[in-house]
Amino acid sequence: MYICICHVVTERDIEQAVQSGVTRFQDLAHRLHVAQKCGTCATCARECFNRALQASTSKQAD
Repeated sequence: MYICICHVVTERDIEQAVQSGVTRFQDLAHRLHVAQKCGTCATCARECFNRALQASTSKQAD
């Protein structure tokens, strides 16, 4: 699913960023440019990031 239309960022892009070590939303925004142009994607991008981070943390705990 597309999260940011302005920069063509998908949910998978956010998941991959988290898997590669991104742990702060600000770092994700800088890396993928989400929530930086029109701002429409900010809430959805943050929710997707939080889900990916939680899933990543759960996998590490196992």
